[in-house]
Amino acid sequence: MTGRGVLTGVHFMHGDHACAEGAIAAGCRFFAGYPITPSTEIAERMAQRLPEVGGVFIQMEDEIASIMAVLGASAAGARAMTATSGPGFSLMMESVGLAAMLEIPCVIVDVQRGSPSTGLPTLPGQADVMQARWGSHGDYEIAAYAPWSPQEMFDLTVLAFNVADRFRIPVMVMADEVVGHMVERVVIPPEDQIPRWERKRPRYPAGNGFKPFLVEDEDLVPPMAHAGEGYRVHFTGLTHDERGYPDMSAETHHRLVTRLVEKVRRNAHQMIRYDTYALEDAKIVVISYGCTARSARRAVADARRMGIPAGLLRLISLWPFPAEVVRELAKQAEVFIVAEMNLGQMICEVERYVPQPVKGVFHAGGAMIPPDPILQAIREAAFHGARAGGGKASPG
Repeated sequence: MTGRGVLTGVHFMHGDHACAEGAIAAGCRFFAGYPITPSTEIAERMAQRLPEVGGVFIQMEDEIASIMAVLGASAAGARAMTATSGPGFSLMMESVGLAAMLEIPCVIVDVQRGSPSTGLPTLPGQADVMQARWGSHGDYEIAAYAPWSPQEMFDLTVLAFNVADRFRIPVMVMADEVVGHMVERVVIPPEDQIPRWERKRPRYPAGNGFKPFLVEDEDLVPPMAHAGEGYRVHFTGLTHDERGYPDMSAETHHRLVTRLVEKVRRNAHQMIRYDTYALEDAKIVVISYGCTARSARRAVADARRMGIPAGLLRLISLWPFPAEVVRELAKQAEVFIVAEMNLGQMICEVERYVPQPVKGVFHAGGAMIPPDPILQAIREAAFHGARAGGGKASPG
Protein backbone atom coordinates (compact mmCIF):
# COMPACT_ATOMS: atom_id res chain seq x y z
CA MET A 1 0.00 0.00 0.00
CA THR A 2 2.89 2.39 0.72
CA GLY A 3 3.13 5.19 -1.80
CA ARG A 4 -0.07 4.28 -3.59
CA GLY A 5 -2.64 6.97 -4.11
CA VAL A 6 -5.63 5.20 -5.64
CA LEU A 7 -6.10 1.65 -4.36
CA THR A 8 -7.55 0.39 -7.63
CA GLY A 9 -9.30 -2.94 -7.34
CA VAL A 10 -12.04 -4.83 -5.54
CA HIS A 11 -12.04 -4.58 -1.76
CA PHE A 12 -14.13 -5.76 1.17
CA MET A 13 -14.11 -2.41 2.92
CA HIS A 14 -15.44 -0.59 5.97
CA GLY A 15 -17.65 2.38 5.06
CA ASP A 16 -15.57 4.98 6.91
CA HIS A 17 -12.42 3.60 5.29
CA ALA A 18 -14.10 3.78 1.87
CA CYS A 19 -14.82 7.45 2.54
CA ALA A 20 -11.14 8.06 3.33
CA GLU A 21 -10.07 6.21 0.19
CA GLY A 22 -12.54 8.27 -1.85
CA ALA A 23 -10.96 11.43 -0.47
CA ILE A 24 -7.45 10.23 -1.33
CA ALA A 25 -8.57 9.21 -4.83
CA ALA A 26 -10.22 12.61 -5.30
CA GLY A 27 -6.93 14.34 -4.55
CA CYS A 28 -7.50 15.31 -0.92
CA ARG A 29 -4.11 16.03 0.62
CA PHE A 30 -5.11 17.78 3.85
CA PHE A 31 -7.28 16.51 6.69
CA ALA A 32 -7.90 18.26 9.99
CA GLY A 33 -10.21 16.72 12.53
CA TYR A 34 -10.99 15.71 16.07
CA PRO A 35 -11.94 12.12 16.95
CA ILE A 36 -15.64 11.49 17.49
CA THR A 37 -17.67 8.31 17.19
CA PRO A 38 -18.80 7.02 14.69
CA SER A 39 -16.53 8.95 12.28
CA THR A 40 -13.20 8.31 14.01
CA GLU A 41 -12.20 5.56 11.61
CA ILE A 42 -12.09 8.15 8.81
CA ALA A 43 -9.53 10.18 10.74
CA GLU A 44 -7.56 7.07 11.64
CA ARG A 45 -7.42 5.96 8.01
CA MET A 46 -6.44 9.43 6.82
CA ALA A 47 -3.71 9.60 9.48
CA GLN A 48 -2.27 6.42 7.98
CA ARG A 49 -2.80 7.17 4.32
CA LEU A 50 -2.07 10.87 3.86
CA PRO A 51 1.65 10.62 4.74
CA GLU A 52 1.92 7.82 2.19
CA VAL A 53 0.78 10.14 -0.61
CA GLY A 54 2.56 13.32 0.46
CA GLY A 55 -0.43 14.78 2.30
CA VAL A 56 -0.90 16.28 5.74
CA PHE A 57 -3.00 14.95 8.61
CA ILE A 58 -3.44 17.07 11.71
CA GLN A 59 -5.51 16.38 14.82
CA MET A 60 -6.79 19.71 16.05
CA GLU A 61 -7.86 20.64 19.56
CA ASP A 62 -11.55 20.65 18.62
CA GLU A 63 -13.98 20.76 15.72
CA ILE A 64 -13.98 24.55 15.49
CA ALA A 65 -10.24 24.58 14.89
CA SER A 66 -10.56 21.62 12.51
CA ILE A 67 -12.91 23.29 10.04
CA MET A 68 -10.93 26.54 10.18
CA ALA A 69 -7.72 24.64 9.36
CA VAL A 70 -9.52 23.03 6.43
CA LEU A 71 -10.61 26.42 5.11
CA GLY A 72 -7.07 27.74 5.38
CA ALA A 73 -5.61 24.76 3.54
CA SER A 74 -8.24 25.07 0.81
CA ALA A 75 -7.54 28.79 0.40
CA ALA A 76 -3.91 27.83 -0.19
CA GLY A 77 -4.91 25.41 -2.96
CA ALA A 78 -5.29 22.04 -1.27
CA ARG A 79 -8.27 19.76 -1.52
CA ALA A 80 -9.17 19.56 2.17
CA MET A 81 -11.63 17.65 4.33
CA THR A 82 -12.78 17.04 7.87
CA ALA A 83 -15.04 14.36 9.37
CA THR A 84 -17.20 14.46 12.46
CA SER A 85 -20.55 13.49 13.98
CA GLY A 86 -23.47 15.41 15.50
CA PRO A 87 -21.92 17.42 18.36
CA GLY A 88 -18.85 18.28 16.29
CA PHE A 89 -21.02 19.12 13.31
CA SER A 90 -22.81 21.68 15.47
CA LEU A 91 -19.51 23.30 16.41
CA MET A 92 -18.61 23.68 12.72
CA MET A 93 -21.77 25.51 11.72
CA GLU A 94 -20.47 29.07 12.08
CA SER A 95 -17.60 28.20 9.74
CA VAL A 96 -19.98 26.67 7.21
CA GLY A 97 -21.43 30.15 6.80
CA LEU A 98 -17.90 31.56 6.54
CA ALA A 99 -17.00 29.03 3.82
CA ALA A 100 -20.13 29.99 1.89
CA MET A 101 -19.37 33.71 2.23
CA LEU A 102 -15.72 33.36 1.24
CA GLU A 103 -16.54 30.78 -1.46
CA ILE A 104 -13.88 28.42 -0.16
CA PRO A 105 -14.36 24.79 -1.29
CA CYS A 106 -14.31 22.17 1.46
CA VAL A 107 -15.77 18.76 2.28
CA ILE A 108 -17.35 17.94 5.64
CA VAL A 109 -18.31 14.33 6.40
CA ASP A 110 -20.95 13.86 9.09
CA VAL A 111 -21.43 10.26 10.17
CA GLN A 112 -24.72 10.74 12.00
CA ARG A 113 -25.61 9.16 15.32
CA GLY A 114 -28.54 9.29 17.74
CA SER A 115 -29.15 12.87 18.83
CA PRO A 116 -29.60 15.60 20.12
CA SER A 117 -26.66 16.44 22.39
CA THR A 118 -24.33 13.51 23.13
CA GLY A 119 -27.22 11.19 22.36
CA LEU A 120 -26.21 7.70 21.28
CA PRO A 121 -22.54 7.90 20.25
CA THR A 122 -22.30 4.37 18.85
CA LEU A 123 -25.76 4.05 17.29
CA PRO A 124 -27.28 5.49 14.11
CA GLY A 125 -29.41 8.54 13.38
CA GLN A 126 -30.44 10.73 10.47
CA ALA A 127 -31.50 13.84 12.36
CA ASP A 128 -28.76 16.18 11.08
CA VAL A 129 -30.12 16.55 7.55
CA MET A 130 -31.88 19.86 8.12
CA GLN A 131 -28.90 21.14 10.09
CA ALA A 132 -26.77 20.48 7.01
CA ARG A 133 -28.96 22.86 5.03
CA TRP A 134 -29.90 25.45 7.63
CA GLY A 135 -27.39 25.07 10.48
CA SER A 136 -25.48 28.28 9.90
CA HIS A 137 -27.15 31.68 9.97
CA GLY A 138 -28.26 33.69 6.98
CA ASP A 139 -29.05 32.97 3.34
CA TYR A 140 -26.65 30.52 1.70
CA GLU A 141 -26.69 27.26 -0.24
CA ILE A 142 -24.68 24.05 0.11
CA ALA A 143 -24.66 20.57 -1.39
CA ALA A 144 -25.13 17.44 0.72
CA TYR A 145 -25.10 13.76 -0.26
CA ALA A 146 -26.45 10.70 1.59
CA PRO A 147 -24.64 7.41 0.82
CA TRP A 148 -26.40 4.11 1.42
CA SER A 149 -23.39 1.80 1.07
CA PRO A 150 -19.61 1.73 1.48
CA GLN A 151 -19.39 1.94 -2.32
CA GLU A 152 -21.25 5.23 -2.22
CA MET A 153 -19.09 6.39 0.67
CA PHE A 154 -16.26 6.21 -1.86
CA ASP A 155 -18.15 7.50 -4.88
CA LEU A 156 -19.94 10.38 -3.17
CA THR A 157 -16.79 11.56 -1.42
CA VAL A 158 -15.19 11.91 -4.84
CA LEU A 159 -18.27 13.76 -6.09
CA ALA A 160 -18.25 16.00 -3.01
CA PHE A 161 -14.75 17.23 -3.78
CA ASN A 162 -15.62 17.84 -7.41
CA VAL A 163 -18.76 19.82 -6.60
CA ALA A 164 -16.98 21.80 -3.89
CA ASP A 165 -14.15 22.80 -6.21
CA ARG A 166 -16.25 23.44 -9.30
CA PHE A 167 -18.75 25.71 -7.55
CA ARG A 168 -16.67 27.00 -4.62
CA ILE A 169 -19.04 25.84 -1.89
CA PRO A 170 -18.94 23.69 1.24
CA VAL A 171 -20.18 20.17 0.47
CA MET A 172 -21.30 17.62 3.04
CA VAL A 173 -21.39 13.84 3.00
CA MET A 174 -24.29 12.97 5.31
CA ALA A 175 -23.59 9.34 6.17
CA ASP A 176 -24.99 7.47 9.15
CA GLU A 177 -23.48 5.03 11.63
CA VAL A 178 -24.89 1.99 9.84
CA VAL A 179 -23.27 2.90 6.52
CA GLY A 180 -20.12 4.22 8.18
CA HIS A 181 -19.50 0.96 10.05
CA MET A 182 -20.82 -1.41 7.40
CA VAL A 183 -18.36 -3.69 5.56
CA GLU A 184 -19.22 -4.44 1.93
CA ARG A 185 -17.68 -4.83 -1.50
CA VAL A 186 -16.14 -1.62 -2.81
CA VAL A 187 -14.81 -1.31 -6.35
CA ILE A 188 -12.19 1.41 -6.81
CA PRO A 189 -11.59 2.26 -10.47
CA PRO A 190 -8.23 3.03 -12.05
CA GLU A 191 -6.93 6.50 -11.30
CA ASP A 192 -7.50 7.74 -14.85
CA GLN A 193 -11.18 6.80 -14.60
CA ILE A 194 -11.88 8.84 -11.47
CA PRO A 195 -13.59 12.10 -12.51
CA ARG A 196 -11.90 15.35 -11.57
CA TRP A 197 -13.57 18.76 -11.77
CA GLU A 198 -11.02 21.48 -11.30
CA ARG A 199 -11.40 24.88 -9.69
CA LYS A 200 -11.92 27.79 -12.02
CA ARG A 201 -8.59 29.62 -12.05
CA PRO A 202 -7.64 33.22 -12.93
CA ARG A 203 -7.29 33.86 -16.65
CA TYR A 204 -4.69 36.56 -16.19
CA PRO A 205 -1.36 36.67 -14.35
CA ALA A 206 -1.01 38.39 -11.00
CA GLY A 207 -0.53 42.13 -10.92
CA ASN A 208 -3.14 43.12 -13.49
CA GLY A 209 -5.84 44.40 -11.16
CA PHE A 210 -7.26 40.95 -10.41
CA LYS A 211 -10.54 41.08 -8.49
CA PRO A 212 -11.00 37.78 -6.61
CA PHE A 213 -14.80 37.95 -6.47
CA LEU A 214 -15.48 39.30 -9.93
CA VAL A 215 -17.88 37.05 -11.85
CA GLU A 216 -17.22 36.78 -15.58
CA ASP A 217 -19.32 33.73 -16.52
CA GLU A 218 -22.99 32.80 -16.45
CA ASP A 219 -22.40 30.10 -13.84
CA LEU A 220 -21.77 32.92 -11.30
CA VAL A 221 -18.62 31.21 -10.00
CA PRO A 222 -15.61 33.55 -9.74
CA PRO A 223 -12.12 32.22 -10.51
CA MET A 224 -10.08 31.31 -7.44
CA ALA A 225 -6.55 32.51 -6.81
CA HIS A 226 -4.64 30.66 -4.11
CA ALA A 227 -2.68 32.22 -1.29
CA GLY A 228 0.98 32.52 -2.19
CA GLU A 229 0.53 32.83 -5.95
CA GLY A 230 1.13 36.57 -6.06
CA TYR A 231 -2.47 37.68 -6.39
CA ARG A 232 -3.86 40.19 -3.93
CA VAL A 233 -6.72 38.37 -2.22
CA HIS A 234 -8.54 39.71 0.81
CA PHE A 235 -10.78 37.31 2.72
CA THR A 236 -13.39 38.58 5.16
CA GLY A 237 -16.65 37.24 6.51
CA LEU A 238 -18.02 40.75 6.23
CA THR A 239 -20.07 41.72 3.21
CA HIS A 240 -17.48 42.53 0.56
CA ASP A 241 -17.12 43.95 -2.91
CA GLU A 242 -15.51 42.27 -5.92
CA ARG A 243 -12.05 43.08 -4.54
CA GLY A 244 -12.86 41.24 -1.32
CA TYR A 245 -12.88 44.39 0.82
CA PRO A 246 -15.72 45.21 3.23
CA ASP A 247 -18.65 47.16 1.81
CA MET A 248 -21.39 47.82 4.31
CA SER A 249 -24.05 48.98 1.89
CA ALA A 250 -27.40 47.26 1.56
CA GLU A 251 -27.01 47.23 -2.21
CA THR A 252 -23.70 45.33 -2.09
CA HIS A 253 -25.04 42.92 0.49
CA HIS A 254 -28.12 42.10 -1.57
CA ARG A 255 -26.06 41.65 -4.72
CA LEU A 256 -23.46 39.40 -3.05
CA VAL A 257 -25.81 37.15 -1.09
CA THR A 258 -28.19 36.81 -4.02
CA ARG A 259 -25.31 35.65 -6.20
CA LEU A 260 -24.09 33.14 -3.61
CA VAL A 261 -27.55 31.58 -3.47
CA GLU A 262 -28.26 31.78 -7.20
CA LYS A 263 -24.86 30.23 -7.96
CA VAL A 264 -26.04 26.95 -6.47
CA ARG A 265 -29.64 27.12 -7.69
CA ARG A 266 -28.59 27.87 -11.26
CA ASN A 267 -26.19 24.92 -11.31
CA ALA A 268 -28.27 22.52 -9.21
CA HIS A 269 -28.82 20.20 -12.17
CA GLN A 270 -25.10 19.39 -12.10
CA MET A 271 -25.22 18.53 -8.38
CA ILE A 272 -28.50 16.63 -7.99
CA ARG A 273 -28.31 12.85 -7.78
CA TYR A 274 -31.06 10.29 -7.10
CA ASP A 275 -31.90 6.65 -7.72
CA THR A 276 -35.21 4.97 -8.57
CA TYR A 277 -36.70 1.53 -8.15
CA ALA A 278 -40.00 0.29 -9.63
CA LEU A 279 -41.38 3.79 -10.23
CA GLU A 280 -42.68 3.25 -13.77
CA ASP A 281 -46.28 2.60 -12.71
CA ALA A 282 -46.03 3.37 -9.01
CA LYS A 283 -49.10 4.81 -7.30
CA ILE A 284 -47.46 4.69 -3.87
CA VAL A 285 -44.06 6.39 -3.86
CA VAL A 286 -41.68 5.82 -0.98
CA ILE A 287 -38.93 8.42 -0.52
CA SER A 288 -35.95 7.59 1.65
CA TYR A 289 -32.17 7.97 1.93
CA GLY A 290 -29.08 6.53 3.59
CA CYS A 291 -29.36 3.24 5.44
CA THR A 292 -33.15 3.64 5.74
CA ALA A 293 -33.45 3.41 1.96
CA ARG A 294 -32.11 -0.15 2.15
CA SER A 295 -35.10 -1.14 4.25
CA ALA A 296 -37.40 0.92 2.02
CA ARG A 297 -36.24 -0.92 -1.10
CA ARG A 298 -36.95 -4.27 0.54
CA ALA A 299 -40.39 -3.05 1.61
CA VAL A 300 -41.18 -1.90 -1.93
CA ALA A 301 -40.02 -5.23 -3.36
CA ASP A 302 -42.25 -7.09 -0.88
CA ALA A 303 -45.18 -4.83 -1.75
CA ARG A 304 -44.68 -5.53 -5.45
CA ARG A 305 -44.87 -9.26 -4.75
CA MET A 306 -48.23 -8.59 -3.10
CA GLY A 307 -49.45 -6.79 -6.21
CA ILE A 308 -49.21 -3.29 -4.76
CA PRO A 309 -47.87 -0.72 -7.26
CA ALA A 310 -45.21 0.81 -5.00
CA GLY A 311 -41.90 2.39 -5.99
CA LEU A 312 -38.88 4.01 -4.37
CA LEU A 313 -37.20 7.35 -4.94
CA ARG A 314 -33.86 7.28 -3.13
CA LEU A 315 -32.47 10.69 -2.38
CA ILE A 316 -28.73 10.73 -3.00
CA SER A 317 -28.47 14.51 -3.00
CA LEU A 318 -30.43 15.81 -0.06
CA TRP A 319 -29.39 19.31 -1.04
CA PRO A 320 -30.02 20.59 -3.61
CA PHE A 321 -33.30 18.75 -3.22
CA PRO A 322 -34.56 17.10 -6.45
CA ALA A 323 -37.77 19.12 -6.48
CA GLU A 324 -38.55 18.65 -10.18
CA VAL A 325 -38.27 14.87 -9.89
CA VAL A 326 -40.74 14.88 -7.00
CA ARG A 327 -43.10 17.19 -8.91
CA GLU A 328 -43.06 14.79 -11.86
CA LEU A 329 -43.83 11.83 -9.62
CA ALA A 330 -46.78 13.76 -8.21
CA LYS A 331 -48.41 13.52 -11.65
CA GLN A 332 -48.81 9.74 -11.23
CA ALA A 333 -48.69 9.01 -7.51
CA GLU A 334 -51.69 8.83 -5.22
CA VAL A 335 -49.74 8.96 -1.96
CA PHE A 336 -46.16 9.53 -0.81
CA ILE A 337 -44.45 7.83 2.12
CA VAL A 338 -41.24 9.29 3.58
CA ALA A 339 -39.14 6.94 5.69
CA GLU A 340 -36.32 8.48 7.72
CA MET A 341 -34.50 7.90 10.99
CA ASN A 342 -35.71 11.05 12.71
CA LEU A 343 -39.11 12.41 13.74
CA GLY A 344 -39.83 13.98 10.37
CA GLN A 345 -37.41 16.31 8.57
CA MET A 346 -37.13 15.63 4.84
CA ILE A 347 -40.86 14.91 4.80
CA CYS A 348 -41.36 18.67 5.15
CA GLU A 349 -39.42 19.21 1.92
CA VAL A 350 -41.54 16.61 0.09
CA GLU A 351 -44.75 18.26 1.33
CA ARG A 352 -43.65 21.54 -0.27
CA TYR A 353 -43.83 20.06 -3.76
CA VAL A 354 -46.78 17.65 -3.87
CA PRO A 355 -50.54 18.05 -3.36
CA GLN A 356 -51.06 14.41 -2.38
CA PRO A 357 -51.08 13.08 1.18
CA VAL A 358 -47.59 12.48 2.55
CA LYS A 359 -47.25 9.84 5.26
CA GLY A 360 -44.21 9.41 7.47
CA VAL A 361 -42.44 6.36 8.84
CA PHE A 362 -40.18 7.73 11.55
CA HIS A 363 -37.87 6.54 14.30
CA ALA A 364 -35.81 8.85 16.49
CA GLY A 365 -32.65 6.77 16.00
CA GLY A 366 -30.59 4.17 17.77
CA ALA A 367 -31.61 1.31 15.49
CA MET A 368 -32.06 0.97 11.76
CA ILE A 369 -35.70 1.11 10.66
CA PRO A 370 -36.57 -2.41 9.44
CA PRO A 371 -38.63 -3.05 6.29
CA ASP A 372 -41.78 -4.08 8.20
CA PRO A 373 -43.10 -0.67 9.32
CA ILE A 374 -42.47 0.75 5.86
CA LEU A 375 -44.29 -2.18 4.26
CA GLN A 376 -47.14 -1.71 6.73
CA ALA A 377 -47.43 1.96 5.71
CA ILE A 378 -47.51 0.91 2.05
CA ARG A 379 -50.25 -1.66 2.71
CA GLU A 380 -52.33 0.86 4.65
CA ALA A 381 -51.99 3.37 1.82
CA ALA A 382 -52.99 0.72 -0.70
CA PHE A 383 -55.99 -0.34 1.39
CA HIS A 384 -57.29 3.21 1.77
CA GLY A 385 -56.60 3.92 -1.90
CA ALA A 386 -58.54 0.85 -2.96
CA ARG A 387 -61.51 1.83 -0.80
CA ALA A 388 -61.50 5.41 -2.05
CA GLY A 389 -60.74 4.71 -5.70
CA GLY A 390 -62.57 1.51 -6.51
CA GLY A 391 -59.68 -0.89 -6.34
CA LYS A 392 -56.74 1.06 -7.81
CA ALA A 393 -54.33 -0.64 -5.46
CA SER A 394 -54.66 -3.93 -3.65
CA PRO A 395 -53.24 -4.51 -0.15
CA GLY A 396 -52.56 -8.15 -1.01
